[in-house]
Amino acid sequence: MQLKTWAMAAAISAVGLAALAHSGATGVMKERMDAMGEMGDAMKRLTPMMRGQTAYDPDVVRNAADTMIGHAGTQMTELFPEDSNGAPSEALDAIWEDWEEFAALAEALRTSAEGMKLAAENGLAGPGDMPGSGMMGTDQGMMGTGQNMMGGGQGMMGTGQGMMGGTPGQMMTTEMLAKMPVNAGFMAVTQTCSACHQKFRAEEN
Repeated sequence: MQLKTWAMAAAISAVGLAALAHSGATGVMKERMDAMGEMGDAMKRLTPMMRGQTAYDPDVVRNAADTMIGHAGTQMTELFPEDSNGAPSEALDAIWEDWEEFAALAEALRTSAEGMKLAAENGLAGPGDMPGSGMMGTDQGMMGTGQNMMGGGQGMMGTGQGMMGGTPGQMMTTEMLAKMPVNAGFMAVTQTCSACHQKFRAEEN
């Protein structure tokens, strides 16, 4: 699957379902479900633009990025106190069993969204601007080298490079993403969401 196609699919599958209503949720559980829904809506606004189906608008990118930033980092982790799982929540016990990784992903989301916001004026990459040996790379991928963040020996993109490298701290910085086409920040956001959902969110029946 081509990189651009994969990124769009990830954006939809990783956050799209989070926007669905959850009946019976109250308190902090409802707060975080609402936050996930807002982020899902933000990604839905960006996806057709990144596909070239709608006109590019940097203000839409910045507004969507602000939504992601507002729910990332500590704002996200504070919505997951211990003993706040169980129906109708889709949060898995793995969140609290591997809190450091979950918190690192929350910070990675902030970093990626901030980079995407700063890159809004850069516009989209052209057809020849993202070769296989370029932004994602075959030597050192967009998110670095080494093991997949989920612990496997193969990167999330299936190229042998890890999505984040050996640790989440090896991901692209905000400053690096700010200098790239906005596609890079968008893909970093979708990859972070996808990685978090794969490990920490129960699959819907």
